[in-house]
Amino acid sequence: MTEKDQVYIQGLKEGNREVFEKLFREYYPLMCNHARKYIIDKSTAEDLVQDLFCRIWDKRLELKISTSMANYLYRSVTNLCYNHYRDSETERKTISFHGDDMEDMMISGKTLPENGELSEHFGRALLGLPEKRRQIFELSRFDGMKYHEIAEQLDISIKTVETQITRSLEFMRKQLKDFI
Repeated sequence: MTEKDQVYIQGLKEGNREVFEKLFREYYPLMCNHARKYIIDKSTAEDLVQDLFCRIWDKRLELKISTSMANYLYRSVTNLCYNHYRDSETERKTISFHGDDMEDMMISGKTLPENGELSEHFGRALLGLPEKRRQIFELSRFDGMKYHEIAEQLDISIKTVETQITRSLEFMRKQLKDFI
């Protein structure tokens, strides 16, 4: 954890609005870009990130951050996106179960551009990975970390990282076979 991260955390716990605003200005655009990897709709992605920063401010006294601020925020945004996707799937199933016309309630998959459909399937496939495997996959593919860096950060062997990436790729290929 850097000195800057410690300043952010201490400032938040003290209720310092200037520190919070600085944190927001620095990380909000980055977190919105990260959320867009999972969420097709730009405004939904921005809303999720905004909600995260509101929660951080509301729960600032309870914050327990042991990694860098960036890692904490990236992981939080990723989890919010997964939760949003899971909740959306549950809502779709509920609507479908009640017999409502899906096209009236949401955009039909047929109206989405092809890459949006692929993104949606990719998001579902990603959710299908076990949590630890998904974390390793994301660190490699989304955060651009090398295997040895992932192993060091997660305190696991490089061989474990290699195995988990291989299994993730096999799983993703199977799940996305109609798009590849």
